[in-house]
Amino acid sequence: MVDITQKISTLRYAKARAVVRVSKPKTIEAVVQKKVPKGDLYEIAKSAALFAVKRTSDTIPDCHPIPIEFTDVHFHTEELQIQIDVEVKTIYKTGVEVEAMHGASVAALTAYDMLKPLDSDIEIGSIKLLEKRGGKKGYSSDLRKNLTTAVIVCSDTISEGKKEDRAGKVIIEKLKELEIPVTEYTIIPDEKDQITSKTLQLVEKNTDLIIFTGGTGMSPRDVTPEALLPLIDRNIPGISEAVRSYGQDRTPYSMLSRSVSGLIKNSLVLALPGSTNGARESMDAIFPHILHIFRVMEAARHDEF
Repeated sequence: MVDITQKISTLRYAKARAVVRVSKPKTIEAVVQKKVPKGDLYEIAKSAALFAVKRTSDTIPDCHPIPIEFTDVHFHTEELQIQIDVEVKTIYKTGVEVEAMHGASVAALTAYDMLKPLDSDIEIGSIKLLEKRGGKKGYSSDLRKNLTTAVIVCSDTISEGKKEDRAGKVIIEKLKELEIPVTEYTIIPDEKDQITSKTLQLVEKNTDLIIFTGGTGMSPRDVTPEALLPLIDRNIPGISEAVRSYGQDRTPYSMLSRSVSGLIKNSLVLALPGSTNGARESMDAIFPHILHIFRVMEAARHDEF
């Protein structure tokens, strides 16, 4: 199965439809009047759909087991057609479109089985996804390609050439995957004055997104938070909480991270862990959802004029 451990749980929704076509008006009449010999088609097909949705991962090899939190089934008859709509919701790391389509298809097969004694010319028509919501695509921003972004690595050993930077490059790779251009990449030592100076320089240049990696741990030389906190105009604690919460699910050491996040004028400043995994997991925890802040600020600027 596809690795989804890096994803975060969001509200997922999908709606699928299956169509069953019959050849006789009397077949539809039997369904509507609940005179099908095998029982109430609506109730039995609905039960079949509910079972199918919950057992999708047992049938489709690459589907993950999902905690299904809502399923509903609706039927609509029109002329010689029975339309079956299945809706599914969950809060999880992956979508439920296959679950909805599986439910609709099994409901359609159940209808076929129940109606075949009445009609020898039944056809299961289209089975298709009507709608899906949730996941990263549901939180994308069309502003991302216009952002200016700086990635700053804070490390004594890397700045001295004794160690290769990996965390900063991981952040850059993640940004490129999101189609966010990186306009500056710099390595500086763990010096409070240099961190402060670099931040103010980038803010003065109206850099939209400033990401620091390194200097957020417990070492005496880890001074990135001390340098940034006095500069921040508006703290955004939820971002740092999301980073730590995501990391805590993977390693208990995440509780020791002193990540910082906030606005300095119109620049969003983030201080992320300096380890490669810490940087990668932090990016997975907050992107692309964090980009919504630029939409909010853009709307606020328009309201001012």
